[in-house]
Amino acid sequence: QVQLVESGGGSVQAGGSLRLSCTASGFGFSLSANCMGWFRQAPGKEREGVARIATAGGGTLVADSVKGRFIISQDNAKNMVYLQMNALKPEDTAMYYCAVRRLSTCPGLGFPALFGVWGQGTQVTVSS
Repeated sequence: QVQLVESGGGSVQAGGSLRLSCTASGFGFSLSANCMGWFRQAPGKEREGVARIATAGGGTLVADSVKGRFIISQDNAKNMVYLQMNALKPEDTAMYYCAVRRLSTCPGLGFPALFGVWGQGTQVTVSS
């Protein structure tokens, strides 16, 4: 079983930046042929997709709400995926989750159920 551990969350002022990291581990796991995603959930709201990356080719998909501000990237050798968050806004406040789909094909951000393994989340709070 793959295990995911997120880190990098915290509290920042609007306009600030944070970089979230997700480390994947597990017997037989290879980040080179998977789909890694970042999702978030704010109190009272449904979980939404933020960004995802196809680790085999590096193709990315980013939600319109964070386009131009957030960047998803990977380091296959380290089994890690990152979410660089810039120009943070109060509406970005949420619990951020890392997830993995253990197949090379990546679904759209509207299909979180297709990601089979999830981390426990890291809190991001942006103050105005």
